[in-house]
Amino acid sequence: MDVIKGKSGIAGRGKKDMGEHKFWATQPVPQLGDEASPDDGFIEPNKSREEVRQDACPLPKDFEWSILDINDSKQIKEVHDLLSLNYVEDDEAAFRFQYSAEFLEWALKPPGYLKEWHIGVRVSSNKKLVAFISGVPVTLRVRGNVFRACEINYLCVHKKLRSKRLAPVLIKEVTRQVNLTGVFQAIYTAGVVLPTPVSTCRYFHRSLNIPKLVDVKFTYVPRSMTLARMIRVYKTVAKPQLSGLREMEERDVSDVADLFMRYMQRFSMVPVMTLDEVRHQFLSGRGRMDEPSEHYRRPGQVVWTYVVEEAQTGRITDFFSFYSLPSTIINHPKHGLLEAAYLFYYASDVAFVEDSEADNNLKKRLEALVGDALIIANQAKFDVLNALTLMDNCSFLESLKFGAGDGLLNFYLYNWRTAPLAGVSAIDGVEPGKGVGVVML
Repeated sequence: MDVIKGKSGIAGRGKKDMGEHKFWATQPVPQLGDEASPDDGFIEPNKSREEVRQDACPLPKDFEWSILDINDSKQIKEVHDLLSLNYVEDDEAAFRFQYSAEFLEWALKPPGYLKEWHIGVRVSSNKKLVAFISGVPVTLRVRGNVFRACEINYLCVHKKLRSKRLAPVLIKEVTRQVNLTGVFQAIYTAGVVLPTPVSTCRYFHRSLNIPKLVDVKFTYVPRSMTLARMIRVYKTVAKPQLSGLREMEERDVSDVADLFMRYMQRFSMVPVMTLDEVRHQFLSGRGRMDEPSEHYRRPGQVVWTYVVEEAQTGRITDFFSFYSLPSTIINHPKHGLLEAAYLFYYASDVAFVEDSEADNNLKKRLEALVGDALIIANQAKFDVLNALTLMDNCSFLESLKFGAGDGLLNFYLYNWRTAPLAGVSAIDGVEPGKGVGVVML
C-alpha cells in the first residue's frame, strides 16, 4: 500500500479557524473532559422568537454584515474567490480546496434553504467580502431522536484578518439567524479538536492517477515497489462490471429514497431526507444535461449517482454516488488542479437479507458497487477517490486498495448531547463507521 500524505486541501488536515476553546466554553456544547451523559437531548432549551437577539451581533469597526444571494452570479463568484484563496489548506500549503460556482449552488441551495443563513462580512469602505459562513437546513436522526437542525459549513475568514477574531462572531450571528427560525441544533465538522467531538473519522484515499499523484507529492512510491508496478497495482478496468448499472434518472427518485431510508437505519446519526431532498442531492448537480456526457462527465457536473436496476422487475436494488471537489495545487510547475472525487451516499438491498453481514454478502456487494464507482471516477479523469471511515466504508476500504491518510475529521453537534458514536474506532460494541451516516460536503 502506498504511503499517503492526506493533505487537507484534498481531505483532512487543514486548519480551519473555528474559534478558540474559550469561545466554545460559552456555547451549549459538551465540554472536553465532561462525563458522557447517559441521556440524549438538548443542552439549552429552545427559546421563543422574542427571546432571541433581534439585532445583528456587533462587528469590529470598519466591517459590516452582508446576506449573500447565491442566485446572483456576482455574489456566488465572491464566495468562490474568498474560499479559493483563504479556505482550508494543508500544513505544507501545497493544496487548497477549489469550490466551483456549480458546487456552491448544489451545496448551499437544498430544498428549504434560507438566504439569511448565507452570511458574509464586508469591509465597509470598499464592500470587499472578507468572511463567510453558511448554514443549510437538515433533518437529523441521532439514535432515537429526530429533529430539525442546521448544517454549518464554509466558515472562512480572509488570511489577513485572522487576528480580528471574526470566527466567533460569525458563529454567533449564524446561530442567531438560525434560532430566529425556531431551529436550535446544528451539525458541523472540523479537522481541529474543539469541545467536543461526537465522533472522529479518518480519511482514506484510493489513488487513480498514480503518475500525477506521485509528481505532486500527494503519494509516494514505496521502497518495495517501482512506479511502473505501482501503476499496474492501482489500474482499474475500462468499464463498470455490474449488470443493470446506469445513471440515476428522475423516475428513480422514489425508489432511491425508499432504499436510502431503509439502508440508513443501520447507522446512529443520519440525515432524514424528503423526496425533494433526495432529488436535489443526487440529481441536481449532474451538470448541463443538454450537453453530451464524455468519459462519464458533463460540463458543470458536481455529483455522479448510479443505480442498479434488476432486469426482470425494473426494481432498483442498489445505488452509489460521489461528488467532485478539486484542489488547487499551489506553485507546481506542471499541474494546477488535483481532481478529487469524494464517496457520497450508497445503499444496497443486500443489507436487508438475513445474515448478509455474517456471511460477507453485503461486504462483497459493496465492493462491487464501490469498485464500479472507482472505474467511473477513473474514466471521468479523477486523480483520487476519497472516503471516510463512516457508514459501511470500513468493510471495503482495504480490499479496494484505499490507503489511510493522515487526516482526521471531527463531527460535532451543537446544543445536543449524546454518547460518542463509532467512527474511526468501534464504540460500545458498534463497529467502526457505523455510528456516522452523515456525509458533510
